[in-house]
Amino acid sequence: MRIAVLLRDHCQPKKCNSECRNYCPKVRTGVEAVVIGDSGRPVISEELCVGCGICVHKCPFEAIKIIGLPEELKSELMHQYGTNGFRIYRLPVPKKGLVTGILGPNGIGKTTSIKLLSGEEVPNFGEYDSPPSKEQVLERLSGTELGDYLTKVYAGKVRTALKPQYVDKLPKVAKGVVRELLSKVAERMSPDEAAELLDLQEVIDRPLDKLSGGELQRVAIAASLMKDADTYFFDEPSSYLDIYQRIKVARLIQSLAEEKQVVVIEHDLAILDFLADNAYLVYGSEGAYGIFANPRQVRIAINTYLDGYMREENIRFRDTQIRFESHPPRDSQLTAHLLDYDRMECDFKQFKLRVEPGTIRIGESIGVVGPNAIGKTTFVKMLAGVQEPTLGSVDRSVKVSYKPQYIAPDFDGTVLELFTATNLEFFQSGFFESEIAHPLMLRRLYDKNVNNLSGGELQRVAVAICLSREADMYLLDEPSAYLDSNQRMEAAKTVRRVMEKRGRSALIVDHDIYFLDMVSDSMMVFDGIPGREGRANGPFEMREGMNMFLKNVDVTFRRDNDTNRPRINKPGSRLDREQKEMGEYYYSGA
Repeated sequence: MRIAVLLRDHCQPKKCNSECRNYCPKVRTGVEAVVIGDSGRPVISEELCVGCGICVHKCPFEAIKIIGLPEELKSELMHQYGTNGFRIYRLPVPKKGLVTGILGPNGIGKTTSIKLLSGEEVPNFGEYDSPPSKEQVLERLSGTELGDYLTKVYAGKVRTALKPQYVDKLPKVAKGVVRELLSKVAERMSPDEAAELLDLQEVIDRPLDKLSGGELQRVAIAASLMKDADTYFFDEPSSYLDIYQRIKVARLIQSLAEEKQVVVIEHDLAILDFLADNAYLVYGSEGAYGIFANPRQVRIAINTYLDGYMREENIRFRDTQIRFESHPPRDSQLTAHLLDYDRMECDFKQFKLRVEPGTIRIGESIGVVGPNAIGKTTFVKMLAGVQEPTLGSVDRSVKVSYKPQYIAPDFDGTVLELFTATNLEFFQSGFFESEIAHPLMLRRLYDKNVNNLSGGELQRVAVAICLSREADMYLLDEPSAYLDSNQRMEAAKTVRRVMEKRGRSALIVDHDIYFLDMVSDSMMVFDGIPGREGRANGPFEMREGMNMFLKNVDVTFRRDNDTNRPRINKPGSRLDREQKEMGEYYYSGA
């Protein structure tokens, strides 16, 4: 079976010469395998296409994908978005008493599956010209678990609650203060009870458009938990949250699943591993198709995802494995100092940050951890020269490159023009192509306007721009935000590899433990009272810093025997108790 997909956001018919049609060998023999539609974009006939791939390689914008799939998948097509559009094969099935996880790259149909399962959209089985009715859908799925589930959904016997993916859009669709929004969905608990569960007491009477990303996320989760539903869908519930809040939300979702059906899409693998009972892997091609594999126990699903190969199905969906290493402590005696700073303070009246004296060494990658609103971004801004300390000073002779936490697409032009304007010589080098552009998958973005990039695309470009500047120290504030699991691992490896090969230093603020484990040599730990006062400690050797941090979070980690990845111990388990007694919160025996 062959499918032809046109990526409409990439196709730019006014800037090309219709290479896809002009070079097609079937068209040259008089067969209309490719025609130009009313919109000026090509329409590719999957029946007439011979799969030569010439149009794929000739398209200057990489807007065409011709893909061969197993013939047996033809009967498992669930939904297709028009001619040459994205399609999804198979769907997950929620189970009562279990948290069902969904794991896969961006742009591959995870959110689409939730829309189909919640009844927001109806499967069309590829019949997009004349979509089947709900009755026809149920007849076709008769005798299957999915059919039984959708029968109840369409009959109104299953109520669903959805926590949407993009919580930053919440103020645009809902006006007023937090309490008013929560009062509209107060079924299982009152707004005040929900606020106490998710630490929203201080913002419950605040307007929605005055909330931070983390506060909006917790409001959206609270609104979902308050609904009296049978099936709950949480689309990326950990975004914008710090590790403390992620663990707390995970425990709330777990308790909900004792009586309800719960489905969670999550890119933080440590949280997904801690939260879910089983997980569906989704593989395919971004913007083209997504296939749901059979469910696996969550540990096996994550290990399979990292391996990139499904043995039962004999399918390799990634060229390389993602590996985790136990970093030996660096010999700090042999590493020269890049920056020594004395005690510093930054006082905003409502919030005060105190920074203890520390040293950043040449070639060192430092992870920065701590709760939200504790001063991590303020410290990075002080090093970057964006914020001046009220006490103490920073050596400005050290050249820095800074990627801020919140990225604004303020460049009027294409991604290619942005890179050439930043550092043309470095952009044209083989080092940039092999060590930055290729792993971050930037080539397909070069012709896109910066203002039209998605959150994940903009993040990858921002990380690459930061690494492209000539500097002694690179400051990256939450570089994993908006990235899927695979992109996070690739970004972490890219940052670490660039620092090692160029002999530069980096300071990385993030909340993803896998990301920090992969990128960091040492650790800075922030503590205090969020929103009031913060204290920066370190840098410490990796193990010491993580022990200090995880003790505050009250969780312990171990290494997975097969992949060496971090895994959160079950609270109160034998291993959890033993590690806490030893004071080893970070990989006992590593």
